[in-house]
Amino acid sequence: MTFADLGLSDELLRAVTEAGYDEPTPIQRQAIPSVLMNRDLIGIAQTGTGKTASFVLPMIDILAHGRSRARMPRSLILEPTRELAAQVAENFEKYGKHHKLSMALLIGGVSMGDQIKALEKGVDVLIATPGRLMDLFGRGNILLTGCSLLVIDEADRMLDMGFIPDIEQICSKLPANRQTLLFSATMPPPIKKLSDKFLSNPKTIEVARPATANASIDQRVLKVDSRKKKQILIDRIGANDVRTAIVFCNRKTTVRELAQSMKRARLKAGEIHGDMEQADRIKELDRFKQGEINILVASDVAARGIDVKDVSHVFNFDVPWHPDDYVHRIGRTGRAGRTGVAITLATSADAEALEAIEKLIGMPIRPVDPPEEVADRVVEHDDQAAEEERPRRGRRRRGGRDAAAETEVEDQPPAAAPVERSEAPRSRRRETRDEAPRGRRDEPRRERERGPSQDQDGPDEGWNGPVPSFLNQGFGS
Repeated sequence: MTFADLGLSDELLRAVTEAGYDEPTPIQRQAIPSVLMNRDLIGIAQTGTGKTASFVLPMIDILAHGRSRARMPRSLILEPTRELAAQVAENFEKYGKHHKLSMALLIGGVSMGDQIKALEKGVDVLIATPGRLMDLFGRGNILLTGCSLLVIDEADRMLDMGFIPDIEQICSKLPANRQTLLFSATMPPPIKKLSDKFLSNPKTIEVARPATANASIDQRVLKVDSRKKKQILIDRIGANDVRTAIVFCNRKTTVRELAQSMKRARLKAGEIHGDMEQADRIKELDRFKQGEINILVASDVAARGIDVKDVSHVFNFDVPWHPDDYVHRIGRTGRAGRTGVAITLATSADAEALEAIEKLIGMPIRPVDPPEEVADRVVEHDDQAAEEERPRRGRRRRGGRDAAAETEVEDQPPAAAPVERSEAPRSRRRETRDEAPRGRRDEPRRERERGPSQDQDGPDEGWNGPVPSFLNQGFGS
């Protein structure tokens, strides 16, 4: 089956071909015809299955007929994070290039004045996070009575972030005879209740068993010594056919330190985490997409919302604390029918977390044959990394928790086993401290003074970067 068999317009087929796609994925084959027939739809699909195009493509053809009116968007797409909202906007720009549709993006941090001006002109497609949408609605800047098509994307993620009450309010303000599309990787009871309440006789499409990993991904686990983990990863990336890779870490400080170690090893590496300004995160992601760098070290802020066409490998430098995060991390590879490799580096302290992941995905993760021994050759640690690996006097305070660590973690992990003290000579450790960049040792204190920064992107967090040029403009203009 080709896209031409799905009933899409010639203009849309041309845009799909120009984007490099010629065969629809399973969810696209099943969803697009139903959406074109104005049916309500429940799509249970994991990330990387082509889910976004399954609603973007038919929406473009549906909206090609009709015109927009001031403050009354014709369609609404709800996304849990600004990264996902921007990704959907990019898809509309890519596939709608031969249409004359207008679009607006409502996310926190962007000037409300600019967003209100875009809404005053009238938009065909409104892509929003729930918080900012409710804010502008409360100010009287949006009328939802003309919205005939609603998409609730990543519904299980919305549930995790506490947005279900907002979504229920939004749904109650839309016309009762609208078309509603709901997409989710899983279908927990609250999401089932939501769909029963707001969808009318929906068609249900399930392209993979909920909460399992993509079968096109070769999943492996590599047992490592914690002291040699960094060098083993660098050696493996350098020795294998790794075209493009995303390396996930649990802590933002680990992201920064690992990225620096890779650069010292002459790898083309970049980093993305929640402490970066939004403009810097977008810039780093663009460098990765354009091939300027081929390794992206990331915290879980990047686990959802990154859509890069061909990521050959995903490495879990840290075993994720939550099993669901494992599925979303490795979903960055093996996308849209392609194959990929996901390798998780695990120490003896990670046994319980690995067991929870294997229970979730319903199968054991096959081991990787150990690489050549890194004979006592441990990567140079900067002072901050050394402090992470060596116990310190007085580290346990305030009920046994490290105050500095509380500001660094993406989420609170389970209690970890003690880490072995580095065997490097004392004089060598002193040299490492002297070579550390000026002010580096004070970084945990600066983070403490600044307050905790989390990588969870809610709708009210600031978008500090420039608004992408295609937003608030007509397609093809």
